[in-house]
Amino acid sequence: MDSISKDAAYCLCCYLFKNEHESHGNTGDAFTKNGFKAWNKAIERFKAHVGEVNSIYNKCFNRMIDLMNQSQSIRTYFDKQSEKEKSESRRRLSASIDVARFLLRRGLPFRGHDESQSSTNRGIFLELLQWYGDIDRDVGSIILENAPRNEMMCSPSIQKDIVDACAKETVKAIIEDMNGDFFRILVDESKDISHKEQMALVLRYVNKEGEVIERFVGIVHVSNTSAMSLKKAICSFLSNHSLSLTQIRGQGYDGASNMQGGLNGVKTLILNESLSA
Repeated sequence: MDSISKDAAYCLCCYLFKNEHESHGNTGDAFTKNGFKAWNKAIERFKAHVGEVNSIYNKCFNRMIDLMNQSQSIRTYFDKQSEKEKSESRRRLSASIDVARFLLRRGLPFRGHDESQSSTNRGIFLELLQWYGDIDRDVGSIILENAPRNEMMCSPSIQKDIVDACAKETVKAIIEDMNGDFFRILVDESKDISHKEQMALVLRYVNKEGEVIERFVGIVHVSNTSAMSLKKAICSFLSNHSLSLTQIRGQGYDGASNMQGGLNGVKTLILNESLSA
């Protein structure tokens, strides 16, 4: 390939797989690094660059061919998975979701200090998942150590994804229960264990059965606890869930002046935009 901006020629495969040169203690030549500019000698120098059959160039070239081979792509691999493998993947994920839902409903922690296989207490999530497999042999045969190492469906990142999905579905159900009606906001701010500022938001409303309901809908991290920053965070949260300041029919805050102060508190800032709040 050639670069018009640099007026130089490069070897595409060697440029893509520079690590192959480095692994052989070879830093590469002009075709690999800065580009070759001596056009009158390009053909001879490129022949020297290519070298013998087992040269580094040919190894890089073969890797490039493999990269371009769609039959070896990850998508093709998943498409070729058997129905049995797909079914086992879904069951592994379902087991992790069931355990996560149980822990979330009871407000229990997921992680343990030592989650290695030799640990006597790997944390509630893994211990409960193990128990789940013990009482259901069909599930036990495909989870944890019996699952493929790259598809165990129980890593910390997978647990966080499941929790995030559950949180979104929960808030969605709360918003649907409000049925587009008016609501009151209850707000408090505090610092978490890592001293990051955060704001807790609760919605108070009357549901379809005429019952007064209060639902905690989330914790929002904020850059600071100034009135303007908190107001922006509230507006952003409401907007993300298709709610509006005009639907607010009451505000509740703690005693902090930056929240309910008469001059420039959050309450006043929201009232300036919606008097009905």
